[in-house]
Amino acid sequence: MHASKESVRRRLRLALGLCALLCSGAALADPALWLVKGPHASLYLYGTVHVLRPNQPWETPALDKALAASQDLWLEVPDADNAAKMQPLIRTLGMDPAHPLSSKLDKADVARVDAAARSAGIPVGEQALEPMQPWLASLSLATLPLMQAGYDPKSGVEIRLKARSQAMGKPVRGLETLTQQLHFFADMPQTTQVAMLRAMLAEVDAGPKRLDALVTAWEAGDLDGIARITAQEMASQTPTLYENLIVRRNRQWATQLDERLRGAGTSFVAVGTAHLVGPDSVQTLLARRGYTIERVQ
Repeated sequence: MHASKESVRRRLRLALGLCALLCSGAALADPALWLVKGPHASLYLYGTVHVLRPNQPWETPALDKALAASQDLWLEVPDADNAAKMQPLIRTLGMDPAHPLSSKLDKADVARVDAAARSAGIPVGEQALEPMQPWLASLSLATLPLMQAGYDPKSGVEIRLKARSQAMGKPVRGLETLTQQLHFFADMPQTTQVAMLRAMLAEVDAGPKRLDALVTAWEAGDLDGIARITAQEMASQTPTLYENLIVRRNRQWATQLDERLRGAGTSFVAVGTAHLVGPDSVQTLLARRGYTIERVQ
């Protein structure tokens, strides 16, 4: 029996579409996903990238299945996108107008901050950052070039996962509060904050390319690549920062997830991908506690 002309046209359009996809060099994303099993509970562990370009595809059938099978979603912070909560905390923890930024830096550093700020589109340069603590100035200067390159915090993985979970009526929980997370930066000694700022200045021009490389490794599920770009680099360049932002928090999260795994049901846990690579990863810490861990994507 001969196919109808319309059927032939549909098949032709499908073939041409697949050809265009394959010939364009586009690759399907395949970020790493793990399943951790306890006696009566389990959880999925998924590494995220906090900022992405709009409409960048990354969701997969394995991810969809894991979300559907989970009773709740756990993020680092459940309300990181809440500006009403963020702004007063930034004023309290990130601003220090009585002690200007320039008073905490040498002249060479001030000049580099000024150049980085102007390059990022701040007309008055370093003056705009004068009221900021070094940690906040560092994050600000690191973020602006990424946004100029087309990255958008509103397109981050957590935002999408949160929206999907809420649409399914599932609760969104946090491993830490927004206040706790900002205190990890604000409570660092001034010397550590300045070291963080200097490390950022040394690579500010390469920031977008570095994030491009991270996203490429993340999409491919390349754990070694992710580790080189994130955890290993931080551990070698700013070991105190690595201890505070990665190791210390991973230990706290492993304790919380251990408690969760002693219960029942299934949870989906999504944290920055740097926390799920290397010898200090959350999976490694859970494995030491006797849990079975399987990579499912």
